[in-house]
Amino acid sequence: MKRICTLQPGQQRKEHLKMEAIAKPDKSAIFKNKVKTWFSQPQNIILLLFGIVLTFSTVAPIVAIVKDTFAIHPGTIDQHLTGRATGYTVVNYIDLFTSRLAVTNLWKPLLNTVILSVLTCFISILFGGLFAFLVTRTDMKFKRYLSSIFIFPYIMPQWTLAVVWQHMFYSNKVTGTSDGLLAALFHIYFPHWWCQGVFPSAVVLGLHYAPFAYILIGGIFKNMDANLEEAATILDTPKWKIMFKVTLPMIKPAILSTILLVFGSAMGSYPVPHYLSLTTLSTKYISMNSKYTGEASILAIIMMVFGVLILGLNQMSLKSRKNYTTVTGKSGQLTKLTIGKVGKYLVGIIFIVITFFTSIWPIVLFALETFLPNPGDYSFLYTGNLAHLTTKWWVTNENITENGMYGQAGILYNKTIWHAFFGTLFLATICALIAGTIGTLIGYAVAKKRRNKWANYVNNVAFLPYLMPSIAVGAAFFILFSNEHINLFNTYTLLIIAGVVKYIPFASRSSLNSMLQISNELEEAAIIMNTPWIKRMTRIIIPIQKSSIISGYLLPFMTCLRELSLFLLLCTQGFILSTTLDYFDEMGLYAFSSAINLILIVTILIFNTLVNKLTGASLDSGIGGK
Repeated sequence: MKRICTLQPGQQRKEHLKMEAIAKPDKSAIFKNKVKTWFSQPQNIILLLFGIVLTFSTVAPIVAIVKDTFAIHPGTIDQHLTGRATGYTVVNYIDLFTSRLAVTNLWKPLLNTVILSVLTCFISILFGGLFAFLVTRTDMKFKRYLSSIFIFPYIMPQWTLAVVWQHMFYSNKVTGTSDGLLAALFHIYFPHWWCQGVFPSAVVLGLHYAPFAYILIGGIFKNMDANLEEAATILDTPKWKIMFKVTLPMIKPAILSTILLVFGSAMGSYPVPHYLSLTTLSTKYISMNSKYTGEASILAIIMMVFGVLILGLNQMSLKSRKNYTTVTGKSGQLTKLTIGKVGKYLVGIIFIVITFFTSIWPIVLFALETFLPNPGDYSFLYTGNLAHLTTKWWVTNENITENGMYGQAGILYNKTIWHAFFGTLFLATICALIAGTIGTLIGYAVAKKRRNKWANYVNNVAFLPYLMPSIAVGAAFFILFSNEHINLFNTYTLLIIAGVVKYIPFASRSSLNSMLQISNELEEAAIIMNTPWIKRMTRIIIPIQKSSIISGYLLPFMTCLRELSLFLLLCTQGFILSTTLDYFDEMGLYAFSSAINLILIVTILIFNTLVNKLTGASLDSGIGGK
């Protein structure tokens, strides 16, 4: 006999509510679980933290410099024009764009800057792209040596080749300065346009950034699918048509990347136009900053606008890159173009000569300049009398004013130089460690969340400072951290902040490219084994892509060692080596500035060689260096 249980009305209601509770899960509990799950993924925390930090570090300086364009600065032209010592005005914009000096202060420097940037892109792509083609697609000899030495101009300080150009081609007859080698020895005088201005500046910067084109274009040449070109060859397509219809479209993304990177860098170059007497936005900013402070800030804003536009163009190019994708992975062996039994040696020798003057000769020349009694005095070369050389620039240990050293001790005993040297090493090391670590973490997080909008935002905001001209970034940080409220001027703290923000892109892009090559299955297997995130990074991720990650530390280090444009406004002359070089150059102690150039180059090459030998990290790795 079945027993039927009946519930009282109150009990029925309780039971009904219990069933509803089961049917309707607790929304707050679901939210808490989602938050807990979200925070359990390290990449989310990294993106949130650095997204906020980088937004502030990028946006705050921009806001500060925009505000500065409207501010009235005591003792400057805007006070004179407004009759006020404080407050805000638009007179800076009106005067810069419409005054009788507008052509001199704005339009001519802007035109020179754009022309310089365009020519630099053209020369770097032509020279670097040609070299990449010869290394990867022909039987040219001496590839390994040439591939390693070709990147030297980028490793060296940007102004190196500008100084070499001066020492080679300048003459008292044309430039009004001391004679260079060709004028002193052979009485060969080059026209003014060859010695100073747009042409030499573009050539020097083009040679400096040619390694960019070589690395980017060479990488695609090395890994492109050979079947497409072979198919065109089978169809008896002319070689020139294959080049324009098949090869160039495949390397188009690399060419676009080179243009975008080089254009932004060339636009913000200060040392090269400064040495070669070309008025650009960056040089004009330095000359106007003291008396036309607000208007100088507008010049910095214009340079920043170009950086933002470049970032936008980069994003557009990324969206269209699928149009140039061929096949995932190599499906054929590239056929090496034969340039003849004689040609393969001849072309190799030609590039050995070129790279000698761009990579080896600067070291020789700077060393030589430190032993000349006077700048440009190369008389010992045609007299054979070594007595015409001097060691006073090195070994003088007294502050004597009558010996042409303006009271400075010799290089070996000069406290200013060695204080700046160790200060530069300290600054470069700290910037490299911080920027390298942050960039590595950002690259890892973006790779894990590559389709996430916030991840893309963090990736872009981390990369933006690289596209902004260094002089403009330096100006922004100067305004933000050198005022009545906070003053970090002439401190390593300010230099480190600016350096880290500027150099994070080196590490983040290097890390991102390497992280994208790692299969998620490797880390997922470790997660299943309950391996902590720190162990996954140190035991799996970092060891697999050690070389690329180390490059993310090496590039900020080397760049910081030779940086001038970024730090010029943030510290006094003599604080670090680059500003000390500028200081001695202005004093006319060219032997001292040459010695500092030599010290910087040798230091960078030593560190680069050591890292390469110990870790295998190299800029040209995988293209022609192996």
